Amino acid sequence: MPQSNPRALTIGGHPEPIVTGTLHPHWAEAARAKGFTLIARVRDRYSLALRCNDCGTLVCKALYVLMTCQKPLCPHCIEAGWRAKARAAGLSYLRRDPGNTHYAHYQAPCGHQIRRQFELIERIARGAVKHRCETCLSAREQGEAAARGWDLIGPDPKGDTNYRLYRHADCGARARIARANMRTGRFTCPGCGESWATAPSHLYAMRFQIAPGRYAVKLGFSRDPGSRLDHQLPRDKGVPRKLLYSVPIPSGQLALRLEKQLHKRLQSEHPGGLLPPEAFATALKVKSEVYRPELQRPILRELRRIARNQIGAARRPSSRPRKPARHPPARKRRP
Repeated sequence: MPQSNPRALTIGGHPEPIVTGTLHPHWAEAARAKGFTLIARVRDRYSLALRCNDCGTLVCKALYVLMTCQKPLCPHCIEAGWRAKARAAGLSYLRRDPGNTHYAHYQAPCGHQIRRQFELIERIARGAVKHRCETCLSAREQGEAAARGWDLIGPDPKGDTNYRLYRHADCGARARIARANMRTGRFTCPGCGESWATAPSHLYAMRFQIAPGRYAVKLGFSRDPGSRLDHQLPRDKGVPRKLLYSVPIPSGQLALRLEKQLHKRLQSEHPGGLLPPEAFATALKVKSEVYRPELQRPILRELRRIARNQIGAARRPSSRPRKPARHPPARKRRP
């Protein structure tokens, strides 16, 4: 078989010396049958230079591999597949992990580098899971903790990936808190005992679209109406919703009492104003205290009345000076 005889071929970025010797026809036929073209003997008499018919690059394969494998692997095609799957997953392939053949390094859309298994990248490309950047996740968790008055210390000392270790900025107490609870504010500090009953709260009114063209008004109380609106009430983040009004209340215990009084008043003055649970079950996670949209104006009117009362109560002095107690005159002892 005619062939040129250079001193070396560059394969995979490295020069491979060409070894003189016969290129047998059955070798060439085996290469063609398996998607390659036989080029030369290289490195030693048992290694062959093959050109991949799919990508056109040179690869070095042992003669034994060519003759016994169903189809020798082309590392360039394999890497092209990794790059394509990375693009489908929204990532950029950088390089293989030299310490573990099952891992590679990728660049996330945020610009940070992440290390992931090839199998996980395939699942992300299929849409089965989503990727996340540890650097961005840590910054996001720190921001969530700071918004609640806490400092993120680190991972859970017990190894639970759903928990983190936090420090309360006010009292310095440390606590294991679920990240979901930190995000929504549903926890109590073990040091100072601040909870929903003692912490400042809010009465709120929110409007949700429970079906195309149909709306409902939710009346309740919460330490964090924003978290209630975005995380705790809607079944789907895409549900159209709006915080209509929020009244600051000094404590959760007072907010609960005012809320019960308000529900009782509304149901007395507007019988039939509550929606049945089946009307909003597909849109909201709650089962009660959801009103028809016609009650939006009465609800807002009542909340504004409560807000005025709270402003007035805050302006009044907390305590009046007590008058000195009057004691009856002491009786004189008879001699």
